[in-house]
Amino acid sequence: MTHYRISEAAALIGVSDDTVRRWVADGHLESSLDSAGRQVVSGRSLAARAVAIAPAGHGESGVKRSARNRFTGLVTAVEISGLVAQLELQCGPHRVVSLMTSEAARELRLEVGSRATAVVKATTVIVETEER
Repeated sequence: MTHYRISEAAALIGVSDDTVRRWVADGHLESSLDSAGRQVVSGRSLAARAVAIAPAGHGESGVKRSARNRFTGLVTAVEISGLVAQLELQCGPHRVVSLMTSEAARELRLEVGSRATAVVKATTVIVETEER
């Protein structure tokens, strides 16, 4: 079974180390000690907790969407050139880049420092893992 140190678990699902420790204390995550005596959480219980705290396929407005991949973050760059705009978002540790029409970028009033959500629906998703 896969286990993660507290800091790894927190980084994987985008919460603080203290939140993970609180979840362990409240019984929301299974934990044990690794061979070095450090507290670790089970990957299976972490995955279940991630699913439990995730939005249920709709945004704050209550509108349901078929796209489940939503990344809310801070706009870090907007480049408008002719008919096209390129937007960069920093969503936690993830950088998301979007191309759109310059008209759409202006209508959304996108500017550096504003909050935006990228909604992604893709037919191809590449998955990588590290060798353990």
